[in-house]
Amino acid sequence: MKNKVVIVGTGMVGMSYAYSMVNQGTCEELVLIDIDKDKAKGEAMDLNHGLNFGKRKMKIYAGDYKDCSDAYIICITAGAIQAEGETRLDLLNKNTKIMKNIIDNIKASGFNGILLIATNPVDIMTYIAAKLSGYDKHKVIGSGTTLDSSRLRYTLSEKLDVNPKNVHAYVMGEHGDSQFVAWSYALQGVQPIYQMASRKDSKITFDDLEKIEDEVKNVAYEIIKCKKSTYYGIGMALTAITKAILENENSILTVSSYLNGEYGHNDVYIAAPSVVNKDGVREVIQLPLEKEEKEKFDKSIKVMKENIEKIELQ
Repeated sequence: MKNKVVIVGTGMVGMSYAYSMVNQGTCEELVLIDIDKDKAKGEAMDLNHGLNFGKRKMKIYAGDYKDCSDAYIICITAGAIQAEGETRLDLLNKNTKIMKNIIDNIKASGFNGILLIATNPVDIMTYIAAKLSGYDKHKVIGSGTTLDSSRLRYTLSEKLDVNPKNVHAYVMGEHGDSQFVAWSYALQGVQPIYQMASRKDSKITFDDLEKIEDEVKNVAYEIIKCKKSTYYGIGMALTAITKAILENENSILTVSSYLNGEYGHNDVYIAAPSVVNKDGVREVIQLPLEKEEKEKFDKSIKVMKENIEKIELQ
């Protein structure tokens, strides 16, 4: 397979992802597929005109599903967008129909690479894509809480006045309302943030942590209220996942991964720290969560399974 990425869906998320990849020189060949062929053609032309300023030579063009056959990654961003006042789970029925059609076309192409799903509700859409495609579960990945974890690190870094790259903290569970922060594994450098919050002279308190967790969980709604949808952050998060795969990084990312006994659960996709490389998810890291964290994780999985039961996949 080539160093080739196909994006299905040239809306704001798909094109933010494409633009991020062009700027970072992530792949050699980039194909844009959309039901609106003229839109895909125009977007490809626009990106090509900026290649002179990019990091590497890239082949960018509007294509069709036949172009999926030799791709390494297909990223699905197509779907209805989350409207103001609507939860990600409200999108379930709309986007299940769209996903069925896309997967049928991808399978028909003979594609045998890695599926990266960004369509919301992403954990359930990833589960649907895996079930409909029949592909190896470790080669079907959702963007999960990769963006949420980045939001968390940014917000913590602002409060602590340190570089976000030196904050190590993870949002786990659903990319949605039942997500939670695994505070017992949150670090500033090598310092546990819980330990810092317990000190009287600290820049951060337990009340701050509670407010930060709530802000990270709900900030997408604020962005949607302000500008109708979110796309830059997820575009960059998808690029990070793509680089981890194409460059065989063995990076730890909170992607939506398939659980097969991990954390005591089976047959569900959920965000948990996972090692990502050229084969997809190499392994799901099993953190010994504290009792309250484990209860939140279990609750999040229950929400996923209850909604999965409502779906007709045939």
